Amino acid sequence: MSTSSSAEPTLVLTGSYTPDTGGDGAGLVALRFDPAAGALTVDAGIGPVPVTGASFLTAHPSLDVVYSTNETESGAVSAFARRGGDALTPLGGPVPSGGANPCHLTVHPGGGWLLTAHYGTDTLRGSVAVHRLGPDGGIRELTDVVVHEGSGPVSGRQDGSHAHQVLVDPAGRYVLVTDLGADAVFTYRLDTEAGVLERVATNPLRAGSGPRHLAFAPGGELVFSADELSSTLTCHHYDADNGTLRAVSTVAATTARDLTNQPAGIVASPCGRYVWLTNRGADTVAAFRISGTDLEPIGEVPSGGAWPRGLILTDGHLLVANQHSGTLTALRVLDAGALDRPGPVAQLPSVVCALAL
Repeated sequence: MSTSSSAEPTLVLTGSYTPDTGGDGAGLVALRFDPAAGALTVDAGIGPVPVTGASFLTAHPSLDVVYSTNETESGAVSAFARRGGDALTPLGGPVPSGGANPCHLTVHPGGGWLLTAHYGTDTLRGSVAVHRLGPDGGIRELTDVVVHEGSGPVSGRQDGSHAHQVLVDPAGRYVLVTDLGADAVFTYRLDTEAGVLERVATNPLRAGSGPRHLAFAPGGELVFSADELSSTLTCHHYDADNGTLRAVSTVAATTARDLTNQPAGIVASPCGRYVWLTNRGADTVAAFRISGTDLEPIGEVPSGGAWPRGLILTDGHLLVANQHSGTLTALRVLDAGALDRPGPVAQLPSVVCALAL
């Protein structure tokens, strides 16, 4: 992913909920982003790729391969190779993901394993699964599934566990899984020979906070959580030796008060001075300054649509996927971490995520 301005338009791949998953989207749609103009244009040369419930995308660290969730109760994951003209070619069909409603995935830095977080359902607990990847990046056998235990005080949202994100810490040593239902971050060590996860720590977070996603500051000493249920942003100290988190400061995610707000996407700046957060309900993107371990609000701007979910940083802009309005917008990052108001929007029904390639 590029984070600096470039002369050539950047290829951006988006994912959406499809009619069979309650949305109106096409699945995967490619766009070109012109950072000079702040404009997003659908790439007519790369046709839409039908993927059921493409709610999150990630890229292989060394191969021209991208992966998508298929967010359904039966659960699947898909792989696509980028070949001549950036066309997306399926690497086999969708593969069972090992759990219900896969909502996030990442490739281990070594490139040999795909890790998938499953939200679960009201009755099926959240989990994290591991698949072996072939030399071409294709998804091979399922090697492990770990089911989470736990619950929280928010009735209807925390009656059981709901894994929401899986990521590898900056040192590549531990796998962290946020669990919105259990108010916890679970830390694992991945056996890169067998593809098996070993639990090494359970990090309880504030009761009722509902951690959704994490973002590490450069260096890995601080990690920030988007707390969906408490509508807050929390700064944690991260101990890279044992994979544990300790909360050190918390701020409100939005200045809006008379509405229900649910933070979603979170990005930390490469310089380590700022963090940004989407607010579903307030329909804004909020900017914060990192001062030591304190979080200082800089301001918030409209997201350019309704129910902003996915958030990525590329070419000096934040790209925001607004699910309910079906718009993808670009917000230029200004001096001192503030954000410009969104420019022209790209119309993409039920868009929820984006990936800059």
